[in-house]
Amino acid sequence: MATAIPLRNVWLLFLYAADLVQFKGRFDHQVEAARDLPELVARLLGQVVEERLRRNLSRGYRPKVATLSRVRGRIDMLETTARQLMDRGRIACRFEEHTMDTARNRLVRAALERLASRVSDELVAHRCRQLAGDFTRLGVVGARPSWAELANDQIGRNETADRFMVALSRMVFDTIIPTEEAGFVSGALPDSTEHLVRRLFERAIGNALRLELQPQGWNVTQGKRLAWQIEAASPGIAAILPGMQTDIDLRHPATGRRIVIDTKFTAIFAASAYRDQILKSNYIYQLYAYLRSQERLDDPASLTTSGMLLHPQTGGSIDELVIIQGHQMQFKTIDLSSDPVQFEQSVRRLI
Repeated sequence: MATAIPLRNVWLLFLYAADLVQFKGRFDHQVEAARDLPELVARLLGQVVEERLRRNLSRGYRPKVATLSRVRGRIDMLETTARQLMDRGRIACRFEEHTMDTARNRLVRAALERLASRVSDELVAHRCRQLAGDFTRLGVVGARPSWAELANDQIGRNETADRFMVALSRMVFDTIIPTEEAGFVSGALPDSTEHLVRRLFERAIGNALRLELQPQGWNVTQGKRLAWQIEAASPGIAAILPGMQTDIDLRHPATGRRIVIDTKFTAIFAASAYRDQILKSNYIYQLYAYLRSQERLDDPASLTTSGMLLHPQTGGSIDELVIIQGHQMQFKTIDLSSDPVQFEQSVRRLI
């Protein structure tokens, strides 16, 4: 986007996207003091980690195989017999070990190490290195976990501090915090991260709408897959026919109202040979397909489902609509250069 999005608004998007909006306003001083996003994440992660260390890191269980002098957990009979361990008074066991060397703690340590080499403020970098060393001394020594390992390390509802700590650490490796090669300029969003920030924007809008609309009886679904109403097909079409997936799907059972929102982290207008500003036709075709492909005569609400293309903008706003074959299609923007209060008000006015 032509104008840099203020750091405070990138941070607000992150809080909504990570479903951590309860932390809004808590770190305003840090947000204003940070020179760029890596420094902000480093400052906040350092603060949260220090608080967590004072209360001890969370522990978890991990599978372990060991040869012991007494039974622990389950006996691995095949290994014990094959190696004739019992002749030496030993036995192969499989058991769950209670440890701090969990996937989430390894992710946090790896994030601290990465930030220490990326942040220009030497005091902040030193703090990150020191905290990473504290994790190592506590036994968090494993390699950075895979996303699959993290998915298996479920964080409970009451582990808010861990959720915040892990969300910040994931942010480091989701390419919002660039490598040395990618570069970064004072809060501006580099082109290499546009795909990720688009998802951040999409997720933030979805969660903000959920918080606002669910109390009013709306069902808010993100990433809903749609099926084509296929009447006939050749044998090989299933392997090559693309699917459809909406960004945000809103339904109000009491009134039957339905809205499909597609978020686009791009400028709302393009230019043509004849007009300086024109809506992007491929986005309109996509939204049109979402609406018309789901029509069913036995489902009257499907015949009047509304659609919305929602774009971010830095300065100004667009709010236009058209009704095509019974479906209202809206074209809106949210100003990401405005202050956080205005951003939240804009979300509330979407529906």
